[in-house]
Amino acid sequence: MSGRARLALTAAAATLMASCALLPLVSPVTWLFQAAFLVAVQTGVGAAARRVPLARSLTVAAQALATLLMLTLVFARSHAIAGLIPGPDTFRYLGDLLQQGSDDVSRYAIPAPLTPGIRLMVVGGVLVVGLVVDTLAVTFRSAAPAGLPLLALYSVAAGLSDGPTDWLWFLVAAAGYLMLLLAEGRDRLSQWGRVFGGAARTPGGRESGAVAPVRTGRRIGFAVLGVALFVPFAMPSIQGGLLDGAGTGVGVGDGSGGTISAVNPLVSLRDSLNVDEDRQVLSVRTDSDDASDLYLRIVSLDDFDGTTWKPAQRHITGVPGKFPTPAGLGADVRRTTVKSTIAAADWYAQDWLPMPYPPSGVKVAGTWRYEPVGMTLVGDHGQNTRGETYQVTSLDVQPTAEQLAAAPEPSAAMKREYTKVPSSLPSVVAQTAKEVTAGSVNHYEEAVKLQDYFAVTGGFQYDTQVEVGRGEGAIANFLKQKRGFCVHFSFAMAAMARTLGIPARVAVGFAPGTPQADGTVSVGLKDAHAWPELYFEGVGWTRFEPTPTRGTTPSYTVSQTTGSSLPDETLPSKGASTAPSASASQSDSCTPQLRRQDACASPSAAAAVQSGDGGPPWWQLGLWALGGLAVLLVPLSPMLYRQQARASRLGAHDRTPQGMAAHTLAVWLELTDTAWDFGILPDESQTPRNAAARIVRLGRLDPATAASVHRVADAVEQVLYAPRPRPTAGLADDVRRARAAFNGTVGVPARLRALFAPRSSVRVLWAASAGRARLRERLAAARPTLRKPSEQEG
Repeated sequence: MSGRARLALTAAAATLMASCALLPLVSPVTWLFQAAFLVAVQTGVGAAARRVPLARSLTVAAQALATLLMLTLVFARSHAIAGLIPGPDTFRYLGDLLQQGSDDVSRYAIPAPLTPGIRLMVVGGVLVVGLVVDTLAVTFRSAAPAGLPLLALYSVAAGLSDGPTDWLWFLVAAAGYLMLLLAEGRDRLSQWGRVFGGAARTPGGRESGAVAPVRTGRRIGFAVLGVALFVPFAMPSIQGGLLDGAGTGVGVGDGSGGTISAVNPLVSLRDSLNVDEDRQVLSVRTDSDDASDLYLRIVSLDDFDGTTWKPAQRHITGVPGKFPTPAGLGADVRRTTVKSTIAAADWYAQDWLPMPYPPSGVKVAGTWRYEPVGMTLVGDHGQNTRGETYQVTSLDVQPTAEQLAAAPEPSAAMKREYTKVPSSLPSVVAQTAKEVTAGSVNHYEEAVKLQDYFAVTGGFQYDTQVEVGRGEGAIANFLKQKRGFCVHFSFAMAAMARTLGIPARVAVGFAPGTPQADGTVSVGLKDAHAWPELYFEGVGWTRFEPTPTRGTTPSYTVSQTTGSSLPDETLPSKGASTAPSASASQSDSCTPQLRRQDACASPSAAAAVQSGDGGPPWWQLGLWALGGLAVLLVPLSPMLYRQQARASRLGAHDRTPQGMAAHTLAVWLELTDTAWDFGILPDESQTPRNAAARIVRLGRLDPATAASVHRVADAVEQVLYAPRPRPTAGLADDVRRARAAFNGTVGVPARLRALFAPRSSVRVLWAASAGRARLRERLAAARPTLRKPSEQEG
């Protein structure tokens, strides 16, 4: 075999050896065998072209053409001419497949499944690197620069892998490169004459000096590999950046210091919210009295450059046994200690540790580091949450609206770091913030007004299909379009708060999950969330919730602050009269218990006519009037019943917790009855959340109305499942909005039927039937007692 052919085979082997670094990233590993065969064909085409011989440029062109034909045959056969020749449709299909592979890479955790897109990316990437290595090392006879594409291939794999065998793949890739250098050296030496050929031996069987350069080269190569492998373990180093095994920059390994420079964790948040299957990420068992307010915070984003929010570069230390008191938290603020046990799914590999905020202690296995400013934990040397179970002690801080309103101005250092906004931020952001918070007398009122603007009064719609948005005008565009998801709402509110002089940052993590029958809380992919945190001196970093239909509204923001759209649920309505009612009050809700008591019956058809002097003529006139009125009201009684029931359910209610709960259930009943009137039959076997989704889907409701329906469902789940349900304002308006939307989506006949012959009026007959059944049960129970004396006499 000629020296050139041997060098070509060595170049192919070096490419495949460097490609082994990709093995931990994708499963199964069958792609490597396919790539090896295609690289062998590519190498053979190059060897044949050089043997002809062809010019160097034609040799490279022949190999490139062969590579394209092989990719077409393997991945786009049905889109090619005669199954082999690529055409315009072939390139479009390959482009779409590459885009699909890119999406799959961002969606799946390591090891990712071998989807068609990912297969094209890895096999095509190996072929491209193989072509470049063969061109440099063999065609142009320069093996040293061929190490650059090999290094690029290894670096991409090493930057994504977090396994304990990364050193092995480095050893394999480095050995391949050294083999390539050695093969090129032998080829060059062989051209200098017989003495450097390396094949002769002395009569005594000993090697001659001809092989000395080869033996020396091997020894140097082994020495270099040893230095590269073992010296880093004996020396402290700063790891980090995009290529760190954990996806974060982690400092020196002794736990005494270092820095963290993290990548943006929002890359996959939108994909998590849009997954078809809501897979469980975390299972939480907590002793908190109200798990519906248990947000799990991963990391805080405090560096705002006008385009996006990202974590700032921070100093990290070893994990302390007991965490310090959160910055700014005063002794007079009420707090309780909460203990939570969190179990991560075995497929969920997160570099940061999800914890309730603020944490005061954590027990977790593995190598983790502590970032004091954000009070977060980040994995060191590839450590992540995959399959971890850990215990977190945290504080449930419960400030009052008065404490937040009386908070003094933050320190100059705090304002300098956390109120910075770039000069490139569009002026409409600050202008809108001033308009929304006009008339506020302190930062707390401004914060509540900002929250209400996004969540209630501003006309914003929750939509996960909207792109995250980039560029300096992203926030301004969101304020104009008024459509987005948690990233948009949290980014915009935090930026607007900073323009008002309120220290602000964005937290990323999970909203409260779903309570389970075994007492745990299940947190899924669709619970991924982002929310703003605003700083108040004496209280510290405080959560706000501007995203409509997501999470829970903090209790300290539901106040009677001037201009706030959220009323104080503990106070009666301003227009409510304290005088006793002249008529008996109607039930606020038609629960099954009230239905069995006939509490949902329609009002009386007519009122009694009182006369001043009596007499047969007036009595007879009264009977005739009642008869005539009955003839008119009987056909209209379903409509009148629904109007009365609607007014009762959506009207005034007691502001006590019991009254609020009854009102919420009554509003939910009115919502389901409204949908029933328009043809959507109720399904009491479903949860409120699923029932709301069914109403939205079958009713073809627009996003704003869908958000209102889900708000009501969320409030019902609070009443049914939360230990201390939080009051939700505006539910009656949500139901009225849904009814108006139903009227707009159906035809005239359906609207008329819903008005004059509503289907839900059958509840009156159900109540009457239940009353008769109860009466029969009472009579059946009384019969033995009535017969007993006669039996004794016999």
